[in-house]
Amino acid sequence: MHTLDGVTRGDQYRALGLSTFAFTVCFAVWTIFSIIGVKIKQELGLNDTQFGLLVATPVLTGSVSRIFLGVWTEQFGGRIMFPLQMMITAVCVWLLTSVTSYPVFLIAALGLGLAGGSFIVGIAYTSRWFEKERQGTALGIFGAGNVGAAVTNFAAPFLVVAMGWEGTARVYAVVLAITAVLFYILAKDDPVHEERKRTGKGPVSTADQLAPLKNIQVWRFATYYFFVFGGFVALASFLPRYYVGAYGLELTTAGVFAGLYSLPGSVFRALGGWMSDIWGARAVMYLTFVVSLIILFIMSYPETSYTVEGITGPISFNFGVSVGVFVALTVVLGFMMSLGKAAVYKHIPVYYPHHVGSVGGLVGMIGGLGGFFLPVAYGALLDLTGVWTAPFMLTFVMVAIMTVWMHVAIRRMERRRHPGLEQERFLSDVPDEPVASPAHVHPAK
Repeated sequence: MHTLDGVTRGDQYRALGLSTFAFTVCFAVWTIFSIIGVKIKQELGLNDTQFGLLVATPVLTGSVSRIFLGVWTEQFGGRIMFPLQMMITAVCVWLLTSVTSYPVFLIAALGLGLAGGSFIVGIAYTSRWFEKERQGTALGIFGAGNVGAAVTNFAAPFLVVAMGWEGTARVYAVVLAITAVLFYILAKDDPVHEERKRTGKGPVSTADQLAPLKNIQVWRFATYYFFVFGGFVALASFLPRYYVGAYGLELTTAGVFAGLYSLPGSVFRALGGWMSDIWGARAVMYLTFVVSLIILFIMSYPETSYTVEGITGPISFNFGVSVGVFVALTVVLGFMMSLGKAAVYKHIPVYYPHHVGSVGGLVGMIGGLGGFFLPVAYGALLDLTGVWTAPFMLTFVMVAIMTVWMHVAIRRMERRRHPGLEQERFLSDVPDEPVASPAHVHPAK
């Protein structure tokens, strides 16, 4: 299989390896409040709604910033934007340790949230190094940097015990700053940026970069990502709190169990990219939604006691999900969400090869907003209902609506565009709507 002109396999592996490592570190920083937030909650006496807002605030910045960072990465190159984003975030994480009040914690969390913007920087940078046939796999491997959430869930609780939450934050800031310096030294300018420097051609304007966002297809991809990524981030942040409250576990044990969810939700994204290259992203999305619905239905069922009138008198029995079964369910759920994350981003560099930053930024922003709103909603549901499984009920309803919407929308469009459509073609990756983009962009056939 050929590579891009002037690009060697070594160049591709260098770009992919550096981007994946940097994204892993950034994602670990982005989810740090899932662990240190538990200690801050105890120190400040926060209720579940306030805790949910604290955990979700970094996700807000990391989401909204993606569309801007995506456009700037298209214009100035990932070798500049990635280290710059990491260094600014490292400073914010370090300053977090001097905060003492809840409102200022929220402000500091906004700065820490820039770590989440690293995703679209890496997507835009990495995609430029690979040919179309290998982009799904490459971006899936890069997306496995979500394993940073598992790193935080596994390691941060022990750092907190040994050094306190302030010392943990300082360690994270130092590691992030070192990563920024190493990336700048070791990385190369991507082929597109090199070509622009060689020809003297300026970057594409912001207006041209944002042109495809009028296409409904882009917003549909973003809706799917609201669950597969936003839901992943939300659950990674919420599960430690759930295990501590619902099952009475120690924070270290809760962190390990939450890490067991985050790990497959990250490392198998590469498999999802490969499956999307081979069988099509649409089929992978159907698989993700259907299996997730089954798992979420079981997770949603609260601990319940039943009493029925038997022949000889009342018969009582209980139903509930044991902690072992629950952990197993989260592992499978994380695995399915990792496949879905890769499937969503498989399409973008194929349909929008010159707009990966802006289109991927919008999809990432909407998905990230799921990671902001869902933890807040989870905390509010706990305060309002007093039922530990209420957050999973909300997630089930959300996924059910998305699944029906996706199926109905795709079926209607395909019947209109391809009368007598065969099932095989229905599951294949054909463009759903005309691609709205400048004339030099050609959608994948």
